[in-house]
Amino acid sequence: MQEFLQYIFSGITNGAVYAVIALGFSMLYGSTGLINFAQGEFVMIGALSLISLWKGVNLPLPLAFAGAVAITAIAGAMLERFAIRSVKKPHPIVLVIITVGASILLRGVGMLVWGKDSHGSPSFSDHAPYDILGATLLPQSLWILVLTLGVVLGLHIFHKRFLTGRAMLACAISTKAAGIVGIPTEKMVLLAFSMSAAMGGIGGVLIAPLSMSSFDMGMNLGLKGFCAAMIGGLGSSWGAVVGGLLLGVLEALGVGFLSSGLKDAAAFVLLLLILYFRPSGLLGTASVQRF
Repeated sequence: MQEFLQYIFSGITNGAVYAVIALGFSMLYGSTGLINFAQGEFVMIGALSLISLWKGVNLPLPLAFAGAVAITAIAGAMLERFAIRSVKKPHPIVLVIITVGASILLRGVGMLVWGKDSHGSPSFSDHAPYDILGATLLPQSLWILVLTLGVVLGLHIFHKRFLTGRAMLACAISTKAAGIVGIPTEKMVLLAFSMSAAMGGIGGVLIAPLSMSSFDMGMNLGLKGFCAAMIGGLGSSWGAVVGGLLLGVLEALGVGFLSSGLKDAAAFVLLLLILYFRPSGLLGTASVQRF
């Protein structure tokens, strides 16, 4: 029971990070219909920017947190402005290939800026770990859970209560119709890319104290976030949370009771099962086409 509870704590912690990354995928897809495969590199930028601002420049943690997320959001805006918007024939396959190329470019920039060495970050608080029924719960895990819940609730309120959030959803349904009624579609797409990148930056900030950060950390985390988004239902914020937590817990249980080699395989096995039995995801809605 003690080991099982420890695996659950570890899985929920990792799953919450996956959920924030998945939120970036789902939010961008729900607003623009595009899947950004450079999302993992935004996680890398967020983590390394936090370390540079917090431990390098000695900024207070809240300012370093906000600065790291802002830097990542600016990187996302630059990707949309100079790479996505400049495409004359924005076919979905072309845009996906552009995001893959952007991923490679950002990874190279990360190597030039922060080098090939791994960088560590202390926890957000110095509180001792909590002992719960013999299992250890790190304070950083609580930070991750609370901040993840806050991000999900904030994003939900933004899309449901604010006019700008509704305008972004309208652009996803039909860009032409949104433009006809006066919605500035280009600004909405730019905002969607910035917010999606910010989600990745938040994920990087949260995971930085738990593992060593390096220029190539984004690929694996980006794939896990994409799997979590697909499992929960691409385009659904709450689906991203459910998919991330489910993926994290199953990974931890697989590592603990079966083999550590199954950690990365579990995500893709679970994704294949979900796509086979429920292609729209656990909380996603099936698309309807009228002819």
